[in-house]
Amino acid sequence: MIDNDLEASGHNTSGGFLKPWKILASDRQTQWRFFVGTTMFMWQNATGINAINYYSPTVFKSIGITGTNTAFFTTGLYGVVKTAFTVVFLIFLIDQFGRRKLLFAGSLGGAISMFIIGAFIKLQPPVSGTRPLTSSGIAAVFFFYLWTVFYSPTWNPIPWIVNAEIYDIHTRPLGQAFAACSNWFWNFIISRFTPNMFTTMGYGVYFFFASLMICSMAFVWLVVPETKGVPLESVDRLFEVKPARKAHGIVMAELRDRDEQFREHLKEEVLTGNTGAEIKEKLVMSEHVEQV
Repeated sequence: MIDNDLEASGHNTSGGFLKPWKILASDRQTQWRFFVGTTMFMWQNATGINAINYYSPTVFKSIGITGTNTAFFTTGLYGVVKTAFTVVFLIFLIDQFGRRKLLFAGSLGGAISMFIIGAFIKLQPPVSGTRPLTSSGIAAVFFFYLWTVFYSPTWNPIPWIVNAEIYDIHTRPLGQAFAACSNWFWNFIISRFTPNMFTTMGYGVYFFFASLMICSMAFVWLVVPETKGVPLESVDRLFEVKPARKAHGIVMAELRDRDEQFREHLKEEVLTGNTGAEIKEKLVMSEHVEQV
């Protein structure tokens, strides 16, 4: 399979700058990958992350936090929590859980947190002035940081990781460019209308983003295949298998079967008199593929 990919790569290296565009225009599977990769950033921004990044003092004011210093302190603490749990993802979670499971956890936990924040603000609106936070305000702040805990190791890094894994060598630069464009486009849309949303919707902003996070679970369930542990040369096969939620299990089973067949073939070669050096080289290659 690797030899076939290398041979195909040799036939497709010409074309220069326009080659990825030609592939994108003519290949339905590549178009589908671009749709999956770019749409992930729509759902990433639908969590409300950039509304919070750019307007966190406004967000905390809607919860009931008053005073410039207090607002800046809570904003800074939000940044610390976000950074800390992104590091947790990079060190502990990235190779332990699948991309889909983490996205589901981020969407569900984040949606519940947002619904609860909106409910607290609805039941006991923030009090203007310098009076201390009410009990509902304190609870809203807690769930805001809990939302950050759910978002930071899931929807924050995973769309970028998936986009790095789903394209072949010819379309990967263009795919990453499309991903960045999609990210900044939806970033602009959300940040542009956030002030108007808080003015007209109030606590409904939290219900709005929570509802979008629930919808993102359907998107992941239906169209995003699991990419954990899938070698790059098998990504084409990953997108051939339907439905997407079963593709990873089927592809990994096929890879294990192929590896077993390869090892059986090596045993036969030993019996037919191949040199030990040749066998050793093939076994090393086989173990490398298995580890990947």
